[in-house]
Amino acid sequence: MQIKDVQDDIAEELISHEALEGKIRRMAVKVSEDYEGKDPLLIAVLKGAANVMTTFSQAMTIPVEIDYMSLSTYGSGTRSAGKVTVRQDLSTDVAGRHVLIVEDIIDSGFTLDWLVNELKSRGAASVEIFAMLGKPARRKFDVPVKYKGFEIPDKFVVGYGLDYDERYRNLDSIAVLKPSVYQEVEKRATGSQTNQAE
Repeated sequence: MQIKDVQDDIAEELISHEALEGKIRRMAVKVSEDYEGKDPLLIAVLKGAANVMTTFSQAMTIPVEIDYMSLSTYGSGTRSAGKVTVRQDLSTDVAGRHVLIVEDIIDSGFTLDWLVNELKSRGAASVEIFAMLGKPARRKFDVPVKYKGFEIPDKFVVGYGLDYDERYRNLDSIAVLKPSVYQEVEKRATGSQTNQAE
């Protein structure tokens, strides 16, 4: 899906499809060099990071193992639940493994902080992060990101795996959603306007 297909819902395109994939592929080459001979395990958090993981892993030049977790910190809409719930755990034992978390976006850093500590507690030899997007203005947890994609302003973005209430994940670029789209939905649901998720 492209911007033109949902133009009425979009305020602006922030990052084009070509720019996204170019950056992800360059990071994949760098990671391949750094992890040569280390048999890395790539972990993505569903559903948001699935698109990034596909592009990233296919651009790597070394064999890797891939696994997924499903974590919940968001409810419906834009409010954060304030805690992490594991909906689907890894099928791989991380003990002794060099783990790279492949992430779509870092807002407050709350989920990633929890995940890094969780993987270390399971005995991972190392845990690093590749994040396609980061929002420095919203950072509340000091999560070290070794491989960085794009820094973006504090706006509600969708596309390339990022959603609003399970919509827009299949948009092929990163775009700012019009506030009227989510404010109207949440006014009907809660009777009050809410802020973007943390």
